[in-house]
Amino acid sequence: MAHTVFIDGAAGTTGLEIAERLENREEFELVRLNDAERKDDDCRRSALNFADFAILCLPDDAARDAVAMIDEGSNTRIIDASTAHRTARGWIYGFPELVGPNVVAGADRVSNPGCYPTGFLALMAPLVRAKLLPREWPYTVHAVSGYSGGGKGLIQRFEDAGESGGSDIAYLGYGLSLDHKHLDEMKAKAGLENAPVFSPAVVPGFRGMVVEIPLPILAMRNASAAVDLRKELARYYENAPLITVHEAEENVSEILLHKQAAPSDRLDLYVFADAKGDTARLVAKLDNLGKGASGAAVQSLNLMAGCDPMAGLHL
Repeated sequence: MAHTVFIDGAAGTTGLEIAERLENREEFELVRLNDAERKDDDCRRSALNFADFAILCLPDDAARDAVAMIDEGSNTRIIDASTAHRTARGWIYGFPELVGPNVVAGADRVSNPGCYPTGFLALMAPLVRAKLLPREWPYTVHAVSGYSGGGKGLIQRFEDAGESGGSDIAYLGYGLSLDHKHLDEMKAKAGLENAPVFSPAVVPGFRGMVVEIPLPILAMRNASAAVDLRKELARYYENAPLITVHEAEENVSEILLHKQAAPSDRLDLYVFADAKGDTARLVAKLDNLGKGASGAAVQSLNLMAGCDPMAGLHL
């Protein structure tokens, strides 16, 4: 018998991609609401309590409201793609490679990781846990993302033809108040004493993301050499089919994002260093709508439903 799945917020970018991935999966049956029903709280409440799984693709406050609609004692299991519950007590962080696939599989409340934190934590969390990087260092994170992660408003800004025949935005830096909503998640899940200084930006490609952490190793106390950082990441992810830790010998000279990149649920990790090993750059490349959003939700759903963890993913 198929598991019933209700996507609350199915009209958004992440919700649409999740629905597309589940459309032809015989293990799942989508619970659908029409346009009027999606705006009716009674219809939503009924769907949320009927479904075996509810995937929330909503703004934070709406996600909290949706969770409150689920009756006490309900058997509905939740995957929340918003920021609302990523550090909340009682919720499992939906990053199987970091928390363990069995932990996600047994959870009733799973919070999808943020797209930027996915790259940051994939690099930092194993190295801090292994004590190869210090918890107390004031880390900096530079990142660029495709504009699809900003929702319908930002997508329109980048795709609006206007009088010039196309958007003239080449780079959009934001988070300039230094209070980005991902900071608590980054700090808590990496086990850091301080939130990093985070510098996010959007570029004129639809999907894709690069997250970078510069490391002045020579100036850091208790920081290991770049070669040891790479070895630990390779050891940690050796059995993770979606994550590749690239070898220094590959001689990668540039990292590219393509404007019309195909969907991907892969996560590529790099450790670059100078000849002396005095400085290093930790780099993660991923699809902000794949491993950074819809793909992560489907991966967690597969585990929770007892399905092939890689089913429906773009490898």
